[in-house]
Amino acid sequence: MKVAVILPAAGLGTRMGRTQPESAGTSRKQFMLLDGAPILLHTIRKFLSCPSVSEIVVALRAEDIAWVRELLKKEAAAKPVHLVEGGDSRQQSVENALASLTPDTDIVAVHDAVRPFIDRETIEKVIAEAARAGAAIVGIVPVDTVKQVHLSKVRGTLARERLMLAQTPQAFRYALLKQAFEKAREDDFTGTDESSLVERLEQVEVNVVPGSDRNIKITKPSDMELARLFLSGEKSARASS
Repeated sequence: MKVAVILPAAGLGTRMGRTQPESAGTSRKQFMLLDGAPILLHTIRKFLSCPSVSEIVVALRAEDIAWVRELLKKEAAAKPVHLVEGGDSRQQSVENALASLTPDTDIVAVHDAVRPFIDRETIEKVIAEAARAGAAIVGIVPVDTVKQVHLSKVRGTLARERLMLAQTPQAFRYALLKQAFEKAREDDFTGTDESSLVERLEQVEVNVVPGSDRNIKITKPSDMELARLFLSGEKSARASS
């Protein structure tokens, strides 16, 4: 089974308080340093360690491609890591990466480049579930009470047991995801994630694999403190194993 992982990493990271790189590839959130290495590299390493992953495609802004290529040369990756130019939106970046894959690809998993704490077991589970059912995502049940609000007024309380906070990876059969992106382009539809595009096809049900509250998406400065704590925990676990 050929499994490709797409990492959209072309965003400007405006929630980090930066809109332009200070120097080649060093200021946006996916390039911020965590224990001396860019967050993106930590994420790539997680997928390189997965037996079921065949290749990785990273969608980047054009000006970052050369910098990341040099970074990967030092990594000596055991699997192919391809770099493609991303688009102005996450959806366009994923579509560009998807277009670079060969038709013999079986499963495509899309993962946020700034979620470096996804564990290998969850990656393998969501890929296996997508291979079985056609579509699968990682998600967690919210711990807070969720209110439905309109004009700052509470209109209802939603049952948490029927809600899920979507994470990544989100994995799909290659042909299904290609069709979902083609349909979205035809309809000029922009989704909030890849699952929302696949859901519109109404061809398969999207299954959910339980995620973890450690699988954080680093989007704001305060997230870096938690990221350093989680990384320290991972290093300690490796040292004791």
